[in-house]
Amino acid sequence: MRTFGFPEFLFILEAAKWTLALSLIAFIGGAILGLIIALARTSENRLAQVLSTGFIQIFQGTPLLLQLFLIFFGAPVLGLDINPWIAAGVALVLNSAAFLGEIWRGCIQAIPRGQTEAAHALNLSYVNRMRDVVLPQAFKIALPPTVGYVVQIIKGTSLAAIIGFTEVTRAGQIINNATFQPLEVFTTVAAIYFVICWPLSLLAAHMERKRARALAR
Repeated sequence: MRTFGFPEFLFILEAAKWTLALSLIAFIGGAILGLIIALARTSENRLAQVLSTGFIQIFQGTPLLLQLFLIFFGAPVLGLDINPWIAAGVALVLNSAAFLGEIWRGCIQAIPRGQTEAAHALNLSYVNRMRDVVLPQAFKIALPPTVGYVVQIIKGTSLAAIIGFTEVTRAGQIINNATFQPLEVFTTVAAIYFVICWPLSLLAAHMERKRARALAR
């Protein structure tokens, strides 16, 4: 029987690049779709509001694990060939979009009404109001919670191990099955997640304090 040593540690550490890659895909895809959802939620179009609200309720109201299962095991039923990479990426993008869209919707609506009323008075179109007045201000408000949510995305990638995607957690499972030393293995896995997530948590907290000080002046 193998024992947990430096080669096993390197195997788990090597898998961290796939955790980061999947997190990056989830954030970029979720950010693009989330911005569309946030704009739809705050638009003047009733249909866009209803559809975006329904999307958010579905993906916030069901577990990410279930969404992974539905995409990974449901796609072949529909005749679609899908691998763990694609299934994990799609599920995390959709899930992240729902949460980021709601975060950003709140940030957009946090802009004082006087700003949008002034834009209306200048006869700016909806696109121009958002691009030139609302979104630049909402971006500053959204930065701390967005950075904080990235931590949740990174931790959420661990669920991709269930469908066979080899990231940090899955690599830990493989090594544990070979060494039968769960304490050493999963302590290592937890430490890697901590090293990745802790700086982001500190950054989000720092940005929140900085914004609070700016508002207090």
